[in-house]
Amino acid sequence: MRAVLTRVSKAQVTVDGEVVGAISCPETGGILALVGVGVNDDSDAWKTMVRKISELRILRDEKSVSDVNAPVLLVSQFTLLGRTAKGRRPSWSDAAKADIAQPVIAKIASGLRANGIEVAEGIFGANMQVTSVNDGPVTVLVEC
Repeated sequence: MRAVLTRVSKAQVTVDGEVVGAISCPETGGILALVGVGVNDDSDAWKTMVRKISELRILRDEKSVSDVNAPVLLVSQFTLLGRTAKGRRPSWSDAAKADIAQPVIAKIASGLRANGIEVAEGIFGANMQVTSVNDGPVTVLVEC
């Protein structure tokens, strides 16, 4: 599993012209979490991802989402698993198929909510337009 976590002051996901998920957090910052599920992920990798999103100290003043009750915009992104070592066309063979990945993304969202975190989401498999205002900018790559 791979994620790109970006500290944002606001972010939103639009599908077919309609905003389906949004966060706004100019005081504390929040996290835009782009998450890709891999074919070889451990069955409990989602738990580690929940912990990383919740506890990484990448918000202002070295705080975490859990520390300041910051929101998260969670977006499934299989393209994070693309391999580009050969040729000009990425290989997506490391990305889990939708029937495997979608329940994992749902577990991450549920796990974050169980920790009391506000979670907005994109729509799995949709053509999404993601916009964000990066804060810092601070962006980290997380691999579980």
